Amino acid sequence: MKILIINAGSSSLKYQFMESEGGQVFAKGLCERIGIDGRLTHKVPGREDVKQDIPMPTHSEAIQAVLDIMVDPAKGVIASTDEIAAVGHRVLHGGMAFTKSCIIDDACIEAIKKCIPLGPLHNPANLMGIEACQKIMPTTPQVAVFDTAFHMTMPPKAYIYAIPYEYYEKDDVRRYGFHGTSHRYVSARAIDMLGNPEHSRVICCHLGNGSSLSAVVDGKCVDTTMGLGPLAGFPMGTRSGDVDATILEYLMGRYGYDIKEMLNILNKKSGVLGISGVSSDFRDLDEAAAQGNERAALALEKFIYEVKKFIGAYATAMGGVDAIVFTAGIGENSKELRAEICQGMEYMGVKMDMEKNNVRGQEVDVSAAGSKVKIFIIPTNEELMIAMDTAALCAK
Repeated sequence: MKILIINAGSSSLKYQFMESEGGQVFAKGLCERIGIDGRLTHKVPGREDVKQDIPMPTHSEAIQAVLDIMVDPAKGVIASTDEIAAVGHRVLHGGMAFTKSCIIDDACIEAIKKCIPLGPLHNPANLMGIEACQKIMPTTPQVAVFDTAFHMTMPPKAYIYAIPYEYYEKDDVRRYGFHGTSHRYVSARAIDMLGNPEHSRVICCHLGNGSSLSAVVDGKCVDTTMGLGPLAGFPMGTRSGDVDATILEYLMGRYGYDIKEMLNILNKKSGVLGISGVSSDFRDLDEAAAQGNERAALALEKFIYEVKKFIGAYATAMGGVDAIVFTAGIGENSKELRAEICQGMEYMGVKMDMEKNNVRGQEVDVSAAGSKVKIFIIPTNEELMIAMDTAALCAK
């Protein structure tokens, strides 16, 4: 089934047109500067990229630009938009209402709107993408795939916060977790690579500019590092990860910050950028550390240390671990960080083959002979997961 995947941001829209079976990508691209002027970048395998300036006052014009170039005789890949069997939308926050993907109808849209307080930056943009597609493609089935859904199998002891219980009951305050579509894809692949055992314990390390870990038992998430929002967990590119709330009170009192300013610092000026003062890009940190920059080296050490702590914690929580998976931009491409994260875990039965680890972006087992725990690199494919969910729901 040919599926159009949409990931709508507030001023951008990523798209991918692919086959749900096998994952062949026919075209993909990006609409930028929506609401400002508008720019489309369109990519078809085996052809030169196409870049066009197209007025995009709203997401509707962006969707129309995507459909127009898809059917363009010279630049497109289909003869008619009728070849698009369905549209799959990435939606950040499903709250407690969604434990799996769903066909988009009025009730679904209302439920996504109710989750806006939980995902105030992303859910409104996701809705704009959905509404634009419904306007332009009214007869094409639409499916919502939620970043939070995979983590909804966590038990209460993992998702509850130790604050007055009434905030959970009345305000839905709990751990939700994110990157769920990625964690679902790579954990399923890991179980396949383990030989589909009856019982499995997998730790997925989604390491990128935004990062999270998940603990997965028998294909179901039992814990994850992000929380009510994507700020929680370990340090990321610009996000702080877990911090003592007393720090907020202290800095707000000392410098007169309001809560928005404080959260902007924690979300956009912290993480490895905040420690290093150099960059949120780990490649820049590697280069700076190699040149003797002590703060860049410290930022890398802090990141590695915190990831190790969560791996150890999750192994304990699951009563052991059968596989550790590295995915996303850093996890798939940085052999150095993978090696340093696994270093010192021999006591857990984790042994890496350094020669096998000398790869980038390949699906491969890099564990050494005799390692009790498998170490996998698995490139994530969230778009394929969205396409498969969309096809499965539309086939019913």
